Parts: sequence; structure tokens; C-alpha cells
Amino acid sequence: MEKPLISVVMPAYNCEKTIGQAVDSVIAQTCPNWELLILDDRSTDGTAQLIEALQGKDERIRAFHNEQNQGVGNTRNRGVELAKGDWIAFLDSDDMWMPEKLEKQLALLDQNENAQLLFTGSGFMNESGEALAYVLHVPPRIDRKRLLRQNLVSCSSVLVKKEQMLQHPFPAQSDMHEDFAVWLQILREEEYACGVDEPLLIYRLSASSKSGNKLKAARMNWNTYRRSGLGLFSSLYYMGCYAVNGIRKYRQL
Repeated sequence: MEKPLISVVMPAYNCEKTIGQAVDSVIAQTCPNWELLILDDRSTDGTAQLIEALQGKDERIRAFHNEQNQGVGNTRNRGVELAKGDWIAFLDSDDMWMPEKLEKQLALLDQNENAQLLFTGSGFMNESGEALAYVLHVPPRIDRKRLLRQNLVSCSSVLVKKEQMLQHPFPAQSDMHEDFAVWLQILREEEYACGVDEPLLIYRLSASSKSGNKLKAARMNWNTYRRSGLGLFSSLYYMGCYAVNGIRKYRQL
């Protein structure tokens, strides 16, 4: 059976030092039926010019440039709208995939034909690209209640039906975890998401990123709970779970 076309959406902003590695990790995929949409969000360094050069590396790569800076959520939404595939994968321009990432997710999809959202475990690297020992493991299935306790669905690991992303676009607010909010919305309707417990995503840790600033990340997590419809006491309970899981995670990094 012919594999479905996967549209890989990569927002790009001032990432000239890392985007080449991210793109190469897509080109190296053992699953060949993909297109890569790179969307420059009005970068002020050499990213825009580099994207044009990267487009020439493979005919499956398409480059786009926002007329004005829109932020990562709106840029991903634009990529979804431009996508030709029925399935969407997101990859941030400073992260990387292992070569078999898409292939293993499609194999999992063969076993779960009704799945709408799939994700993988993660390995980690520092800003310089040096591998870290910690691995984020994920369960074979996760429902909304478990996801609320800890967001194990990394955006750059996701494979999701395009129709889901059109129905549940990333919110425009920058003071919340936009991707977390989307997965919570999808899991209001879907029973569970399916995970591949292998570090097929290599996530780059950066002190300037949302996840690198722990106080900022916690505040954004709170905002995500509240704007996802959780009451005060439920939000407080899940923030406690978030804090405990966060301490366990960062002790190992």
C-alpha cells in the first residue's frame, strides 16, 4: 500500500546556525514520501537567504517567507494551510530527527488505523549539538487526563492528521504553550494519542528557549491549563503534577 504524503512544517526565525542540520535530518528520512515546507518568519540574520539555498538541495523542499513577523504558532498554522499532505509533522529549526522517525510512526499507524495524533520519545542535545544522556520515554498511548499531568507530546515529534490541525489551529497567544493547548483540544475528542517509545526526536536545549527558562515555562503551563477550560482547583492540582515531573526530568539532564 502506498504510504501517505507527510507535510513537514518547519517555522524558521534567526536560525542560520541550526536549520541546515534540521533540514538534513528530514532529507535523511528512510520514508521518502514527504514534502518540507520551510517558513521564514521575517528573520533578521541570514536565515532567509539560507532557506533559498536549502530549497535547492531537494525537490521536495518548498520555501516561504512571511510578509511580517507572525510568531511561531501563526507560522505553523500557515504551513498547515499550505500543506499538500493529509498528515502533518512539525520540526523546529533547531531540532533534529533520527532517520527512521517517520517510517516508525507510519508503522505504528498501520497498527492503529483510527489514530489522529502520534508522537515519539526524545533525546536531547545542548546548544552546541553535543548529545546528552537523558532520554524522555513515552507511553504507547496517552489520554487527556494523563497528558494534563505531564506534556509528553513534544511538538517536533508529532505526526497529526491535517484535518485536526485545521480544526484546532495553534492559538495566537505567546504567553502559553500553544502546542500543548492543541493536543489537549484534540484529546477532548480522540480517546488517546499513540507513542513510539524511542528517542526519534533530538531536542536542542537552549537557555533562551521557553523550556530553558523554568519560571517562564511554569507560568505558560498555568496559562495553558486555564485557557483550556480547567477550573482553578484542577489547574492547581495539575500544576503540582507538572512541578514534580519537571523536577524529576531536569535532575537527569
